[in-house]
Amino acid sequence: MKKTCCALILCAILAGAASTRAKAQCTSPNTAFSAGETLSYKLYFNWKFIWITVGYALMDVSNTTWNDQDAYRCHLITWGNKRADRLFVLRDTLESVVSKQLTPLYYRKGALEGDRYTVDEAWYSYPGGVSHVSQRFKNHRGEIKEAMHKSNTCIYDMMSMLLRARSFDASSYKVGEKILFPMADGGKVEEQTLIYRGKDTFKMEETGTRYNCLVFSFVEYKNGKEKEVVTFYVTDDANHLPVRLDMYLRFGSAKAFLTEAKGIRNPQTSIIK
Repeated sequence: MKKTCCALILCAILAGAASTRAKAQCTSPNTAFSAGETLSYKLYFNWKFIWITVGYALMDVSNTTWNDQDAYRCHLITWGNKRADRLFVLRDTLESVVSKQLTPLYYRKGALEGDRYTVDEAWYSYPGGVSHVSQRFKNHRGEIKEAMHKSNTCIYDMMSMLLRARSFDASSYKVGEKILFPMADGGKVEEQTLIYRGKDTFKMEETGTRYNCLVFSFVEYKNGKEKEVVTFYVTDDANHLPVRLDMYLRFGSAKAFLTEAKGIRNPQTSIIK
């Protein structure tokens, strides 16, 4: 379950990171969420052809202030149950602060995975209209790596991308279209790739609720070959809620399903009656 937390966050990219090559002020209108939203997930792992519950995740958005300006704080925590802990301990806590115009301001990820604890932080600033990100990464041995990166385009972390991308419009996307975006993670900034797979319907087994969804794949490239890492099902409405994630791990496959959504801003028109 080592990549579970990353997978949940990468659902952030949802409905369209194509606009991330915008001006470096990195502002964007928010049409998808409001303070008070809470999303709950249940995590499953395929064990000898049987899907078993291995953990949970909770994500919420609240109002806060940052350097005397109004802002949003997004918080995500994932944890394994007792059964999963016997195999692999997972306790990840992520936090992101963005302005009311969705400009990235701060990011932190504290990850306990197995017996290793790491801390990843990023601070953003925009002097002269240029994106600056100051990063600090502490590995499981306590060693600290610091880095500074600047760009004329917007730089995001997994959480701030979540908050911005939820307001994007994917109606003009073509199946197979690749979406590139720069992401700060682990003390470095790297370009990542998503592929738009089209639209599909998805039925939640526990509740029977059916959703119209947009489908995206997060992929990696190794030796020139494309490898799918996560497939996301995102509601095809103004909320762009990630309702299902399929994760392809080195040692098996895992899934995450939305179990409860509170404080949703817009009508859930993606639900099929």
